[in-house]
Amino acid sequence: MDVEAPDSYGESKSAMHTWRYRHHFTYKADQGKNIIVQCNLCLPRVNLLSTSKTSTSNLKKHLDRTHLGCEARPDAKRGRRKEEQNGDESRHLQLKKLKAEIMAKCMTQAKTDDLIYNFIVEDCQSFYVLEQPGFRKLIAGLTEGLKSMDRVTLFTKVDQGFSRMREELMSKLSSIQYVCTTADVWTANNRSFFGMTCHWIDATSLERKSAALGFARLQGRITYDNIAGRIHDIHVAYNIESKVQTTVTDNGSPFMSVFKEFALDIQDNDDDIGFYENVGTILEGEPEQDMLLFLPTVQRCASHTLELIVTEDFWQAVSQGPMCQLHYSTMAKVYTIWSKCHHLQVGMDAAEEIGKMALVVPAVIRWNVEYCALQKIISLSERELTELCARLEVPRMQPEETAFLKEYVTVFHPLAFALELFQAEQKCYLGLVIPTILSLKNKLNEQKDAANYFADVINAIVMAIDVRFQELFASTEAKIATATTPQFRLWWMAASEREEMCSLLATEASQMDPCIITVANTSRNSSTIESEDDFFSYGPVKPAIQIQQRGVMEEVQKYIEGKGKSLECLQDFPRVKQLFLKYNTTLPSTAPVQRLFSQKGNLVTSQRNFLTDDYFERIQLLRYNSSVCTLITE
Repeated sequence: MDVEAPDSYGESKSAMHTWRYRHHFTYKADQGKNIIVQCNLCLPRVNLLSTSKTSTSNLKKHLDRTHLGCEARPDAKRGRRKEEQNGDESRHLQLKKLKAEIMAKCMTQAKTDDLIYNFIVEDCQSFYVLEQPGFRKLIAGLTEGLKSMDRVTLFTKVDQGFSRMREELMSKLSSIQYVCTTADVWTANNRSFFGMTCHWIDATSLERKSAALGFARLQGRITYDNIAGRIHDIHVAYNIESKVQTTVTDNGSPFMSVFKEFALDIQDNDDDIGFYENVGTILEGEPEQDMLLFLPTVQRCASHTLELIVTEDFWQAVSQGPMCQLHYSTMAKVYTIWSKCHHLQVGMDAAEEIGKMALVVPAVIRWNVEYCALQKIISLSERELTELCARLEVPRMQPEETAFLKEYVTVFHPLAFALELFQAEQKCYLGLVIPTILSLKNKLNEQKDAANYFADVINAIVMAIDVRFQELFASTEAKIATATTPQFRLWWMAASEREEMCSLLATEASQMDPCIITVANTSRNSSTIESEDDFFSYGPVKPAIQIQQRGVMEEVQKYIEGKGKSLECLQDFPRVKQLFLKYNTTLPSTAPVQRLFSQKGNLVTSQRNFLTDDYFERIQLLRYNSSVCTLITE
């Protein structure tokens, strides 16, 4: 019978503790660096063996020479570590071979090229990445020997992807009845580009969809006829010239002159409008030909209008008021803090050490960015603000100046919130503008009594809102867009005007094409029984034609009396839904086309100096439209 060795071999542990043949030996004594054991398989003959504490090689040789065969077997409970390691290594080799076989079958060269193409386009990576040795090694290592494509192949795939994207986009737009476009001009590195985006509402899900149509280089002077030609060419290229409800632009002079000259039914307004002549044609003595262009009506950017109010009208009111000196002294200190935090490392470190945060520095010329930066300043305690001014060697903020900033942030918070609403894209419609402006005026007026510094400024801003949004409040399209938005309906209107608005909605709804009006819940078969409610019937069901012929006024009245605020309730009012699609397709701001410019990423770099304008545009459009069109080429 085998005798189990004690738990400890002498005073210190030896290699015998983890050996898988340990149960064949019995510990006897220590002898320096060795131990003396007795072989249990040699009994009844006593056979003492010596082995090192760190090795069991002598004992293993004894087993192999004397007890080779069935007598010497490893313990099933002990010494599996090395065996398991050997097994793990063999399994690892098998998995590695299996992975290589799967990679060889699944990861083809074509798929690798598509993934690299997506990486270049979506992240705006430089084409020179393909020639970097590190990138080539990365692809070869990840794909088990496949190669990275060269730049010639990439240019070919860009051409193929752009053609496919354009075909898919034109196919989508061909089935859309109403679209809206936004246009703007962007300049960087002494190059100007004209950008245009297109937006529509899905008739089934009522979700906003967007796509980029153009990002073309503008050569020479930017004149109104040049911009008009670009807008017209893009509309014609995508066959949407008859579908565009409005084109949304900022309030700059070139765009207003474009639509003043070529658009139909545009009202005269001298706000920020300039007049341009084709000087080149006059100097060259060539006869100026009539430009046969068709442009839709223009919608002024509500975000830009609000920014004009909070900058130009605000500054004018402040400069003429009693708090002019206080405003200039306060903002001078704030701008000095921003400048030092932006340009000096000591300023950044001081802001992070004292305020436990990085101060927002308004590097972009946008009022809402400046407002967020002021919020960060005000969030500091009086002690922290004083310490920060001392560390940056800025004159200390006086209590009156701190109170001025706090009131500024409080008073203009509704305006900042309104700007955020207008700059949204998915859930922003033309029908949002009038209720937002009305609510903004009410909230500003509510703060006049409690204001210590800005009472007169609030009055000036409210008057500026009335003047700059006068055209919008008089617009029938904007009123219909607001009335057909379930969130607002007619709650924003005076009671005396609601009856007239109901009649206007009924008149517009009656002019809708009956072929495009879908009856609510027609996708469900009346004979389908899915629950008890479907089984019980109490008379013949009215056919769809009778429901469709329901009085227009009755449908409008039931919609007005409804309480739901979700767009889903429009599914029960097909004519009102069509009015919503027609008038709320228009966006209230040019934020989407500005996001197109902000996506330039790594495009404008020294490594792209040799990238032609055509490929510059194609890369930008492919990246922007990756959410609505397929990016992978076949």
